[in-house]
Amino acid sequence: MRAIGAHVAVVGASICSYDGGVAAPQTTPVQSPDVETLPATDRPWITVVHDDPVNLMTYVTWVFQKQFGYTFDKAQSLMLDVHNKGRAAVSHGARERMEYDASCLHGYGLWATVEQP
Repeated sequence: MRAIGAHVAVVGASICSYDGGVAAPQTTPVQSPDVETLPATDRPWITVVHDDPVNLMTYVTWVFQKQFGYTFDKAQSLMLDVHNKGRAAVSHGARERMEYDASCLHGYGLWATVEQP
């Protein structure tokens, strides 16, 4: 960091970077509305991870655990969907949050997109 007048600027930092520590999963109970009854503009968005020939399955599982706080079994199940089906929806919600999730996954080297089903 460097000071600029009375302000502080963070140089070269990523809000999604791995700091070496173990983050506790953050969970918030959410009631999902019935997607079919919502107008198109109110439907939730999804973050989709696509299969690639580069990342190891163990690494993708670890990323899902680290980024989303998923259990090993949930993360592995999603990773197997990515591997076998070519893609998996790993999170859903507001568009801005899904764009944030996709950006973080890009930081880990995964191929992720945001879609509205």
